[in-house]
Amino acid sequence: MRVSVVQMSPGHDKAENIAQAGRLIGEAIAADRPNIVSLPEMWTCLGGNRGAKFEQAEMLPARGSNEPGGPAYEFLRSVARKERIHVHGGSLAEKGGEKLFNTTVVFDPQGSEIARYRKIHLFDIVAPDGKGYRESSTYGSGDEVVTYEADGVKVGCAVCYDIRFPELFLALRRAGAELIFLPSAFTVPTGRDHWDVLIRARAIETQCWFAAPATWGKHLDGAGEPRFTYGHSLLCDPWGTIVAKVSDGVGWATARIDQSVTKRVRRDMPVLEHRKLA
Repeated sequence: MRVSVVQMSPGHDKAENIAQAGRLIGEAIAADRPNIVSLPEMWTCLGGNRGAKFEQAEMLPARGSNEPGGPAYEFLRSVARKERIHVHGGSLAEKGGEKLFNTTVVFDPQGSEIARYRKIHLFDIVAPDGKGYRESSTYGSGDEVVTYEADGVKVGCAVCYDIRFPELFLALRRAGAELIFLPSAFTVPTGRDHWDVLIRARAIETQCWFAAPATWGKHLDGAGEPRFTYGHSLLCDPWGTIVAKVSDGVGWATARIDQSVTKRVRRDMPVLEHRKLA
């Protein structure tokens, strides 16, 4: 399986973000012919105030209904169907009552939704640069561990801040995951110090491949203040080696997921069998 991670620089204009995603996905497919392509966290609307986030959010169709969704949902479905590939849709804002959800949707090559994951861990912190983030003021938290199968590979779902909670990734490994997607919008200060380290650690612990598409560059928050995300989208193998990476700017990276590598690492270092604690 060939996996492409797409790095975007989104703002709060959803139509412009969809156009950017379409261009980058098209370039990645033309150059690398991936079997599955993935987008970053909140690629549909990054920044803006609470009202803008609700305005750009989408009500997702009932699971399994195959009913039409909003513009971003239908864009992802159309790419999967047209290109005959799996599309791991990063995350978008899902309408859910008084709060939104930070939600991943995944489509198979027929354009059918095969997975939906709501981000569990919400980013309520003050970053090292002094900027505050309170995701829970707008978003609700999910409570499901989600996996799906793509081309014979069991795939696990996570989003951004989830990476700091290893118990989720152990649950994904125990559910059979071999590849875990981590669409993200890491801040520059936390990304610079922790991005590679955390992903490599989770890959080593779980002995899974990681695919981490991320946002990069400047966007404006609700008060019009600039915020910067780190980018450096990457793919990492089960030994913790980064095998492909995007630097600054928009773009993509592609790598082949080799299940024989996964089997060898798990055979030679059977950590799941050796675990003594939950």
